[in-house]
Amino acid sequence: MSKLYFRYAAMNAGKSTALLQVAYNYEERGMRVRLFTAAHDDRHGRGAIGSRLGLTREAETFAPSTVFDRAGLGDDTLACVLVDEAQFLTPEQVRQLHRLAHAGHLPVICYGLRSDFRGDAFPGSAMLLTLADDVEEMKTICACARKATMNIRIDAQGRRVKDGDQVEIGGNDRYRAVCPSCFYADDDGGAVLAPGLFG
Repeated sequence: MSKLYFRYAAMNAGKSTALLQVAYNYEERGMRVRLFTAAHDDRHGRGAIGSRLGLTREAETFAPSTVFDRAGLGDDTLACVLVDEAQFLTPEQVRQLHRLAHAGHLPVICYGLRSDFRGDAFPGSAMLLTLADDVEEMKTICACARKATMNIRIDAQGRRVKDGDQVEIGGNDRYRAVCPSCFYADDDGGAVLAPGLFG
């Protein structure tokens, strides 16, 4: 039985690396996959999935208007759909992917963040946590050596940013994965992060 899978983690847990490995495994066995990433995420170039290990691969992009259905994905030789930056899916797109897995008999594996820099759920992630048949947390660590489950946004001076749009594309220069203790540690107004602690 095909399923909708959600693999989530904080930043820097290797989500994109894992996705690229899964794609390689399928293709090494002669199976076709389709890879998708968010259209507005151009950190590795538009329509590219990249990992911090230096691996990069072309992918199709999705926007809020993208429809995921069997007819749009092509012939029956497709073995799997892989979605990076899945937090940017709309709730309706997650429902489409769930339907695709069950009515279309096509495995769908999504990788993404669970929450934003404020600790609020992304709408796509909330729906994935609701509908996914298999949910797995990928692990990474905070600079304090605890398990990181949260993300923070920082400015150019290393100060914590607590307000702003939910979506602002950036990598290690703008975001850090932290444990819950560190997430709440600077509730006194945005102290500069300790030198060397985050980079």
